[in-house]
Amino acid sequence: MRIAYGDLIGGVSGDMFVAALLDLGLPLATLKAELKKIPTLKFDLKVSRKTVQSIRARQFHVVCPKQEPPRAWREIRQILQRSRLSAAVKETGIEIFRRLAEAEAKVHGIAVDRVHFHEVGATDSIVDIMAAAFGCQHLKIRGFNFSRVPLGRGVARSAHGALPVPGPATLELLKDIPVEWTQLEGETVTPTGAAIIATLGKSFGAEPSMTIEKIGYGAGQKEWPDRPNLFRLVLGEDNAGWRNEEMLVLETNIDDMNPQFYDHVMDRLFAAGARDVFLAPIQMKKNRPGTLLRAIVEPSGRDALARILLSETSTIGVRYYPVGRIILKRSSASVKTKYGTIRVKVIEEPDGSRRATPEYDDLKRVAAAKKIPLKLLHDAVLRGFKE
Repeated sequence: MRIAYGDLIGGVSGDMFVAALLDLGLPLATLKAELKKIPTLKFDLKVSRKTVQSIRARQFHVVCPKQEPPRAWREIRQILQRSRLSAAVKETGIEIFRRLAEAEAKVHGIAVDRVHFHEVGATDSIVDIMAAAFGCQHLKIRGFNFSRVPLGRGVARSAHGALPVPGPATLELLKDIPVEWTQLEGETVTPTGAAIIATLGKSFGAEPSMTIEKIGYGAGQKEWPDRPNLFRLVLGEDNAGWRNEEMLVLETNIDDMNPQFYDHVMDRLFAAGARDVFLAPIQMKKNRPGTLLRAIVEPSGRDALARILLSETSTIGVRYYPVGRIILKRSSASVKTKYGTIRVKVIEEPDGSRRATPEYDDLKRVAAAKKIPLKLLHDAVLRGFKE
């Protein structure tokens, strides 16, 4: 499967993202022809080469009318739906704009349908987003991984007046995505850039295991003092047989709780989305025996699961820290046996071979109903999968 790793060296904007796609080999003439399928828009495209701290890159610029009225989210959606672009490109572009609309609505405290875009509703932003959507499809990129997102500081001018950097909408879009705060004075990530990576990204932080095919560089407009203002896209094949995930570990030490309660706590954590929960015996201060309760969670679930730990246990504090993990590719299937149908997890090994793991709940249910040994049913499922 063809994947891409987006390295936010100096940040990312819509035009930097498209410039990197062009540098990877997206033909400009093909892009122009596709974008002309969007009705009512008047624009031209300019692509130039730029050297940024001795690195050759491309710069992308949309030339459009200087004075444009703000467009409502409803109007942008209708324009894109009426376009002659492919269904997949439309779907991706509309999803990016939907995220933008929801972020703006949250910041301004209004309904999504009442959002009027100014900067991001202008022709250049529409072109940036739809060019990104088309470029990903044309280059047959099936998955995106991105680095941590560097954020600048300061104050920027906008149609709404002076706004803090990072912009409020940008921060809304970057919720649950790992960021790093820099001392750069200025906007490193635009709302359009944030919406693109938030929509396309499957993981953020760790580099994926891949065989590199091509590398593209998109240059920004500004210059940073301590780093090149570049967005780098690395294109290649995902041949590792696994994928990387950025998770959080939540943990707490407990020495004064009824141990019967742990079963209930674990059930609540799993129901709230914990990927794994486990207990380990520990020796605490004053030689008191205790229990280490640890949960592995997605970053977005931190607060919800921490609240469960604080309310359902006797602890007065919870630690958390990021952790990366490598997991094998997996899918679901069903295996028919003479006793009934059993769901299985199909796991792809690093060498490409597959193995199946029957779902225990199904085994238990069918074995009890048919009054047969669970191991007998387990072996029958594995034989059925191989056949």
